[in-house]
Amino acid sequence: MTALQEKSSASAGPSAAVANEVNRKAKREAWLRRGPLLPALIFTVLVTQLPFLVTIYFSFRRYDADRPKISGWTLRNFQQVFTNQTILKDMWHTVQLVVVVVLVSLAFGLGIALLLNRRFPGRGAVRTMMITPFLIVPVAAALFFRYGIFDAQNGLLSGIVTTVNHWFNPGAPASTVTLVSQHPLLAVQIELIWQWTPFMTLILLAGLQSRPGDVIEAASVDGASPWQMFRFLTMPHMRQYLELAGLLGSIYIIQNFDAVYQLTPLNPQTENLPYLIFNTINSDNDYGLASAQGVIIVIATIVIATFALRTVSSLFKEENSR
Repeated sequence: MTALQEKSSASAGPSAAVANEVNRKAKREAWLRRGPLLPALIFTVLVTQLPFLVTIYFSFRRYDADRPKISGWTLRNFQQVFTNQTILKDMWHTVQLVVVVVLVSLAFGLGIALLLNRRFPGRGAVRTMMITPFLIVPVAAALFFRYGIFDAQNGLLSGIVTTVNHWFNPGAPASTVTLVSQHPLLAVQIELIWQWTPFMTLILLAGLQSRPGDVIEAASVDGASPWQMFRFLTMPHMRQYLELAGLLGSIYIIQNFDAVYQLTPLNPQTENLPYLIFNTINSDNDYGLASAQGVIIVIATIVIATFALRTVSSLFKEENSR
């Protein structure tokens, strides 16, 4: 028995040494692959996480630019966020913007994606043109809608109404459509829907093209109508893509500042949370309260982003299981 034990220990020794050497090589190769990414990771942490930590710090302090001295720890800033009527109204404006813009953009995006998924001459050019609104700088898009579309005197909307009135009543005076002044929130929603519909279309078009062709063909051979295939095959397949597009759109729209600031400046009927932070810093000079408002927006964005990441991971799992 002693000789056998010596042989087994001798044979186990080299194998353990080989395993340790393999592990060391694997760790070395892993560091060689990840090492070049460390500077980018450190830079990202410094640029994004440190400012957020400073914002959290200021959100619990009394910090007014009129009285530059930072004094005491307090929950007053967060209490104001959830009790001040103006802030609560701005939160409601933010919710309205996100819900209306996301739902309408998803509906339009799904309809356009269904059309672009069909084969027709010039489909590539049409797809390219559909993307262009999303590629325009947000400030430029907002200014275009403010002066080129919604302007009461020279805007396209007033021109269309004037032309239609002249068709039915040639002697009618020029019409003026004051959408921005009468319905400012609707004007902002229209501009954001125009800009975000192409984004929804791209994601949903990718979902439509990932449908299993054999299942669609089998359903067509079995005599399923287009509505039945859309209801029982397309929509269940598109559920995750709709969720992903809606969540990503919500992340961006909840942080939107450009459209509100350029289309309806200083209008309390459209003020959302990002615009509220801008006013809190520039008008009230209350950095502590503005920091608390920013923390609330970041937390809401993180919650939405968490659901978006789960949806993305489920899509990847679904693709890998095929």
